[in-house]
Formats: sequence, C-alpha cells, structure tokens
Amino acid sequence: MRIHTSIYCVLFLFLTAPREANAELTWPPSHPDGKEMVTDQSADFLMRPPNLKEDVTVAQTPPTIDFIYCPGQDYLGRPWSDWGEGLATDGKYYGAIGDHKGPDGNALVFEYDSKTKKIRTVVDLKKLLKLPEGHYCPGKIHSRIDKGNDGWLYFSTHRGSTRVTTDEYHYKGDWIIRYHPATEKTEIVVQAPVPKQCIPSSVLDPERLIFYGGTAAGDYSDKRIMFFAYDITAKKLLYSDFEGPYRYLLYAKSTGRVYYTKMDGEPLKRFDPAKGPPAVQIDARIGLRAATQETPQGFVYTVSTRGDSTLWSFNTKTEVAEKIGSAPVGSQSYVTSLDVDPAGRYLYYMPGAHGGSEHDGTPVVQFDLKTRKKKVIAFLHPFYQKKYGYTPLGTFGSAIDEKGEKLYVTWNGNRGGAVRGRLDFDTCALMVIHIPESERRP
Repeated sequence: MRIHTSIYCVLFLFLTAPREANAELTWPPSHPDGKEMVTDQSADFLMRPPNLKEDVTVAQTPPTIDFIYCPGQDYLGRPWSDWGEGLATDGKYYGAIGDHKGPDGNALVFEYDSKTKKIRTVVDLKKLLKLPEGHYCPGKIHSRIDKGNDGWLYFSTHRGSTRVTTDEYHYKGDWIIRYHPATEKTEIVVQAPVPKQCIPSSVLDPERLIFYGGTAAGDYSDKRIMFFAYDITAKKLLYSDFEGPYRYLLYAKSTGRVYYTKMDGEPLKRFDPAKGPPAVQIDARIGLRAATQETPQGFVYTVSTRGDSTLWSFNTKTEVAEKIGSAPVGSQSYVTSLDVDPAGRYLYYMPGAHGGSEHDGTPVVQFDLKTRKKKVIAFLHPFYQKKYGYTPLGTFGSAIDEKGEKLYVTWNGNRGGAVRGRLDFDTCALMVIHIPESERRP
C-alpha cells in the first residue's frame, strides 16, 4: 500500500508526540563526564543477531566509531529528528535536524570537522528568517544538502505538522536556502519558488546551478506532487509539473539530466536542461526512494520504497535500469539514505529509516556492487543503549567521505526509554564510522 507523504507526517506526529518520560531528559544531551565526543571499538559491533538473513555476512574487523550529540538541542523538541540527506565535502560533514513542531518550528544545519573533531551549528532557520510571531516557520530540512560549483551549500525547507501551512499562519510557500562555508554567510535564495508548496525533496545541478525540487502542497488535502526546476543565477523558475517526484530525484552529473517518477516503479520522466522543458517520459522503470551520486563508471544506484526495498542500478548513458539485489538484512526494509564510495565499488545504507532498525541490531550495511553480496560492518544496538543509554532508531541522512574511509550518519534516536513498549525519537546524534581498510579492500 502506498501512502502520501502528508499522511506519514500526520501519523508520525501522533506516534512521536512528547511523552512525560521524555520530559525528564536533560537538555542539551551530553556524554558521561561532560565529554563532547566518545570513541569506541568493540567486538560487540560484530555480534550477529538471530534474525539476520542467512545470505548476509558480518565483517571480521570492528570499526572505530565516534559518537557525538548534534548541537542545538537545547530544549525538548517535538521531537528532535533528522529528515534530510547529509553532505561530506572538504573533510567536513553537514547534516540537518529540526524540532518538527509547528507553526513555530525550527531547523538547524550543523558542521562536523573531521580534523578537529568539533561540531557546531552553522544555520539556524529561525534566526535567519526572522518571521513575526504567529507566522509559519519550518520545523524540517527534508531535502538534500548539496554543494554548488560556486562554493555554496544548497537545501530547502519543509513543514513538520501538516496543519500549519495555511493562510492562518501566513503561509506563502517554503524556502530555498544557501550557506557559504568559507565566509559563514547564509542567504535566502527564494521563498515560494512555487506558491503554497513545501519542498521536502531536492537535488542540485552544481555546474548549471539549477535547483530541482519535489513538493508537497501546503493544503494537505491536495495529494498532487510538483516537480520544479529553478535557475539560481537567473532567479527564475524554468519548469514545473504535477508528475512527481514520489519521494526522490535522480541526478546524472555527466549529462546534467534529472529523473523522477510520479510513483515508485512507474516510468521515469527526464528533464534535460540542454533541451529545456517539457520533461519527457522514457522507457525505464525504477524504484526511487533514495539515490546515490553518479559513479566514475557512469551509474547511479537507487533503492525502492518500504515493503519492496529493491536495489537498482541506472546507466546514465544508456538509461537502462537493472535490479541488482535486495536491501533488507533482517526484518526492516525501509531505506531513505544510500551512499556509494568514490571508487563506485560499495554501497552503504541502514535499514529501518523511520524507526525499527534496533530490531535488527541497527545494522550498518555494505553492499558489494561487484559480487552483489551484503555484509554488515557494525551492529550498533544494543551496544550504545547499554553503554550510553542511547538507541539509534533510524536515519534519513548519511554520507561517505571523499576517500571512502568514513561513513557519517545522523541518527534519529532515543534517550528517554520505551513508553508503552515503544521507543520514540527524541534526540539526534552523529556517528562517524571509520571503515576498516580490510573491510573495503577490492
């Protein structure tokens, strides 16, 4: 069964409303003895859970993992959560979290420096937008964070509650934002590139500086999803239609083309900036809940949505899509962040994005694109729950570094414990997983 994004949001708000138990947590979260970061390497990371599928192997060498709470969580969120894809560039990792509430929500972008091992908030939406009291302020950054050839990082904003993007809260549409790491300047690119639309998905053409977005209508009774192409330099909308994307966009760097689908598994549509609008349908079907960057070999890899979770390859030259495997390693199938190493050899992902990954031991999966075999390089649960009281439940944001050595993961997690037998999101954390050389050797 397929459910529109807005219904997921309503259900999520109900399931993750603040509980009395969570109200007892201290903010900001901290590690024992006030440490900002803790580092572990343990044989427990390689303990195979009983429900692991038989065809899945486990690494021989445990990784070293750095664990740090995301900055800005200074009060009880509703809840603190991560919904957008991260970015690794120039030895740093950029991720986004938000407090999810509305209409007076807030969302933050943080920077982690792998050299200094320091983390800090670099974008605070509420401070940037400076909106009057009673005006809608986004509680999410649900898009990708992408870097343009101009040095700016680009992303878009999204609502938390589906009931706050209305005229009552002066809603006009969501924002495209950019941040410049060298100058530490943050700017609004445009508000409402398409009127009355939230922007939960995006991808940037870094050469042409075209921002491609997928929307959800502010009026949540409208189930149509809009695709749009916005020229950042000219500050002009190039094209829009109501043919998707269902949840994600596929970008081919070698051609500048972007692909999307109205529903997972339906024929792809292609927008080619060299030819201009309109978008055209092509003879290819693919699952597209998440996608990698293009590899040196000319492939983009994608994964289908929950319940299916097929892994796909897409040849950017021939536009041929092929099923290459299945993502689940245990009971969980939902994957929303998919990364490929710079050599184009390994995929990395974490099943159980919307919560539930702990039922499989919170596995970090490596998929070998040559052998098409799955290997778990670490099980994070119950190690972190037992040692630090933190359970990583799922992620929507991760990235692999430029050398393929470090996997950055922004976790939706729990410190407050189970309520009525269920673990809710309440705290976001970053883990830097140092992949042993022996586990990524061709």
